Amino acid sequence: MSDFFGDLKPLRFDPEGEGPCFRHYNPDEIVMGKRMEDHLRFAVAYWHSFAFEGGDPFGGRTFERPWFGENMDAARRKADVAFEMFDLLKVPFFCFHDADIRPEGATFSDSLRNFEEIIDIFERKMEVSQTRLLWGTANLFSNRRFMAGAATNPDPDVFAWSAATVKACLDATHRLKGANYVLWGGREGYETLLNTDMGREREHAGRFLCMVVEHARKIGFDGTILIEPKPQEPTKHQYDYDVATIYGFLKDFGLEKEVKVNIEQGHAILAGHSFEHELAMARELGILGSIDMNRNDYQSGWDTDQFPNNVPETALAYYEILRNGGFTTGGTNFDARLRRQSLDPEDLIASHAGAMDICARGFKAAARMLEDAALEGPRRARYAGWDSPAAQAMLHSDLDSISARVIAEGINPQPRSGRQEMLENIVNRYV
Repeated sequence: MSDFFGDLKPLRFDPEGEGPCFRHYNPDEIVMGKRMEDHLRFAVAYWHSFAFEGGDPFGGRTFERPWFGENMDAARRKADVAFEMFDLLKVPFFCFHDADIRPEGATFSDSLRNFEEIIDIFERKMEVSQTRLLWGTANLFSNRRFMAGAATNPDPDVFAWSAATVKACLDATHRLKGANYVLWGGREGYETLLNTDMGREREHAGRFLCMVVEHARKIGFDGTILIEPKPQEPTKHQYDYDVATIYGFLKDFGLEKEVKVNIEQGHAILAGHSFEHELAMARELGILGSIDMNRNDYQSGWDTDQFPNNVPETALAYYEILRNGGFTTGGTNFDARLRRQSLDPEDLIASHAGAMDICARGFKAAARMLEDAALEGPRRARYAGWDSPAAQAMLHSDLDSISARVIAEGINPQPRSGRQEMLENIVNRYV
């Protein structure tokens, strides 16, 4: 035990409780035939909870943590605190980047040795913890070597370094029985076309992804390979801008059946979409895998990674996930960080507990809406005309035949209400 959290006890479900507890998230509650914990599959993000120092674009570190430091002793203390927090929250999963868990070495081999030592520690801790690995990933964006990208870098040595890093992270994820592996392309894009060969960069990114899929098969990794859409931040033009862009990329390289997406609420907003739009698009394309749950400050122009606090937003998100049949290997990762003034250890616990409660409220509302056909009934009625034999035949006809029918039958369609406000009122009754 690290004693970082003092005398805090593991959180319990207590709707009337005081202090850190769950007031809405009851992991054992049965919803649509399954335990809520098994539906939501919550995960803690190692980078925000344990590596984030409290900085923002205009100021540096505000947090003082006993594990801060670029040495292995600090990395070991960080692991102790992490698993202590997982146990306090009784969270079923966590996620990590390689750079979150180990200090950078002087060489690739030094960094790999540090990384593998921490993976050894994780493996031992997971033998006695209820917490499992939702996914691992590689940090291919922070170090200055990645300033022009990783797989899309004009320097082949950076491509090689990136490939070796992903191999190590994928191998470790497989060893820890991770459910997924995520490729997060923070700098896979360009800032200006004046120095960019876009075709070559896309080709290299595609080949890189093919290598990842091939290696996963080679080592027997049976989890899901995921790409996270990442628009505008920090690169001006991203090759993985949103779900639709990624699907086109996957189709180009024949990977649409091999790779799915991990969708973040904050990234959806940066792309000019709603979270539910991105989830619905992924569902329709058959590539919805997992989510990063957070929120942005709508008055700020960057990805603020705040914990969710909006029940209607989470309800509409989980509604699309439930329409997809729920998660399989994916889950709800809190890609969210404390505000830079939230200095106390208890803030780490309270932020996650509150977010889990918000998600539980939204999820239960979504389940009720789906079970009651509150939205699906009106949706089916709106498109009912397409169920007729004549309408279906028209889809397999031609313009000449359709035109002749319009004239012969005197077709003169009149607009019908989309009933948006009435449907919004329906949603409000559930949330």
